[in-house]
Amino acid sequence: MRRFLCLLVCVLVVTGCSDEPSPEPAGHTHSGGASVSLPVGDGTARYEVGYEMARVGLPERAGTAGELTFRILYTGRAQTRFLFEQTKKMHVYVVRDDLAVFRHVHPEMTEDGTWKARLTLPSGGGYRVVAEFVAEDDGGNGDHLILGDTIYVAGTTTPAPKPPTRQADDGIVQAAVNGDGSVGEQGRLSITVGRAGGGGVRLGTYLGTYAHLTGFAESGAMVHMHPLGSPEPDAGGSQLQFHSAFAQAGRYRLFVQVRVDGLVHTVPVAVTVR
Repeated sequence: MRRFLCLLVCVLVVTGCSDEPSPEPAGHTHSGGASVSLPVGDGTARYEVGYEMARVGLPERAGTAGELTFRILYTGRAQTRFLFEQTKKMHVYVVRDDLAVFRHVHPEMTEDGTWKARLTLPSGGGYRVVAEFVAEDDGGNGDHLILGDTIYVAGTTTPAPKPPTRQADDGIVQAAVNGDGSVGEQGRLSITVGRAGGGGVRLGTYLGTYAHLTGFAESGAMVHMHPLGSPEPDAGGSQLQFHSAFAQAGRYRLFVQVRVDGLVHTVPVAVTVR
């Protein structure tokens, strides 16, 4: 493995790439029993420890179907070997700079190492494109990276809606943050998911786990969390406990993604990290 860092590594045993919840505490799945580094980067930089996110492109204009494209380079050459992370080899988060638009995309890689996905963005403005992946090294182990770049998309920029609160819904599914977050690598965060207007929900799995939390600080730094174990019954629905690793205090917007009745719902909520 490219030992570009002196970090602890976690040995994760393959659980397959089916859409089933992982037994690992943090909800991650990896391939082949590989040793995988702790994540490096927070999405605010294109380059980290030899890896680079290059030639990033988005649809030229809002409201028009186009392509998300980019390449991952290692020491200037195309990186074409990746391990599965949450049933996919590449996770990309496209978020407008005011956090009013969020997309979670899984592009496919061509033979020359270019990643591509069809994408339509609803409004113009600056968008941060964040790629999270585990690159496979010559020894079959993995380097976990989070890289990002900002691209401008032409078109009318719609005003940002009122910022979300600790509790929000999309008309069907409601998510509520219980308490505040805390800075540190061993934090915990609790979120209750239920029906909008009251009542419980039965959570299905999405990309191998019961929920995904993709959070952004005002600085642009990204955090990505998965639940610890299975949902627990709660007065407002199903409670999920997450391992958190907030690097800085402040306000964060969390995009809660869950599968209910066969459909994936994305609900933005706010949390204060102290």
